[in-house]
Amino acid sequence: MPQISSASHSGAQNHTVLKRSLGLWAIVGLGLGYMTPTTVFDTFGIVSDETNGVVPLAYLVALVAMIFTAISYGRMTRIYPSAGSAYTYTSQTIHPSLGFLVGWTSLLDYLLLPLVNALLIRIYMESFFPDVPAWIWVVGYVLAITALNLWSMNSTSKINGILVVFEVVLIGVFIVLAWNALTHGDGNGSAFTSAPLFHDGVDASAVISGATVVCFSFIGFDAITMYTEEAKDTNTVPKAIVLALIIGGAIFFAAAWFGQSVFPTLDGFENTDDTLPEMALKVGGEFFKILFTSAAFAATVASSLSSHASVSRMIYVMGRNGAGPVSRFFSFVHPKHRTPSFAVVFVGAVSMLAIPFTLEFISSMINFGALIAFTFVNLTVVVLFVFRRKEFRTPRQVVTNIVLPVVGMAFTGILWANLNIDALTYGVIWLGIGIACLLVMTRGFRRPINVSMREEDAVELDGESVTA
Repeated sequence: MPQISSASHSGAQNHTVLKRSLGLWAIVGLGLGYMTPTTVFDTFGIVSDETNGVVPLAYLVALVAMIFTAISYGRMTRIYPSAGSAYTYTSQTIHPSLGFLVGWTSLLDYLLLPLVNALLIRIYMESFFPDVPAWIWVVGYVLAITALNLWSMNSTSKINGILVVFEVVLIGVFIVLAWNALTHGDGNGSAFTSAPLFHDGVDASAVISGATVVCFSFIGFDAITMYTEEAKDTNTVPKAIVLALIIGGAIFFAAAWFGQSVFPTLDGFENTDDTLPEMALKVGGEFFKILFTSAAFAATVASSLSSHASVSRMIYVMGRNGAGPVSRFFSFVHPKHRTPSFAVVFVGAVSMLAIPFTLEFISSMINFGALIAFTFVNLTVVVLFVFRRKEFRTPRQVVTNIVLPVVGMAFTGILWANLNIDALTYGVIWLGIGIACLLVMTRGFRRPINVSMREEDAVELDGESVTA
């Protein structure tokens, strides 16, 4: 299978490319690691209060909303098997300059997620060791995550897989303990009740607002497209997108269902901003609280590995398609480890900002870029299949090429309407910086941006991919 090659940092004739080492379940695991399944317990109190006690319904609405966008991602990654995701799709179907801006705005979220994870680890460790300077935890943690991503994508995916399995097993244990508590009359007294989905006092607008909060728990299925150039078979990537979304959605829904059944109200909770420790304590005691907190720690590490890996691939592709020393720097692939090493190091450097910044400040900047990416991936389906290929003459084509992506954009529009004002403000500022960069790069739009898949130039030589 032909590979997508990169520009060489050294300018040599033969170029190193990313190594195709990821199978279907390795990619699914990376997506699940990015999504952080234990987050359902961290945000349970916030969402339960927002929705008046129907957290599972909020997750169900969010899952339905994301399915439409996931379908669009799956279709576009078949057409353009590049690691650039929304950046590549927009560049190829609409215009390279617009694609750059989509990629630029997406970078805001993708770069901040590894930073958020480093911040969370800093907070965890500070709570255990308050006398140790916070910067030590950030530096040590970021260096470890960066080193793993530099070493091998295969090793990164294996470690991520172990961590994901650990947290999912602990979530399963929570469900068993919750079931036991229900059989003893706690909470609703039974798991077989409609109360977690509907009861008196539930308002549709409140559910949508809650769905907006939990919807971003699903961010990660889209990042799977970043591993397209490292998949053993690119045809597995669309399957991995859907599988990660469905599996993640099922975990979120089941955990939320049993959590809401045992805790129909927040009475008795001391801290409703992060309910995970107390939920574990109440269903399983002190020992299970320690285990479940360690699962949350493992989930954060898994998210760090996968989010760090995905954003470095996006930076690599954007660098590969650019020109000049900055682009050559980011398009470099290590000849031995076959990882985009300079892009990986850059993401690590950005993550060091977890030392001075607070979680509240960084969190307020997230979600703008993700919504930009979701909107344009759905739009590219319409542009490609309707306006360019003219595939809208049969009922099936109308449904797949118009209805599904338009519904996806409509759901994204609902999320836009509920976007935090700080995220919108910082997102617009970031977009303005991107426009300024684009004007400089294109000399006022007089010089086009090069966007090439480069697959046509790649050949296989003794099992290694090089550029002819």
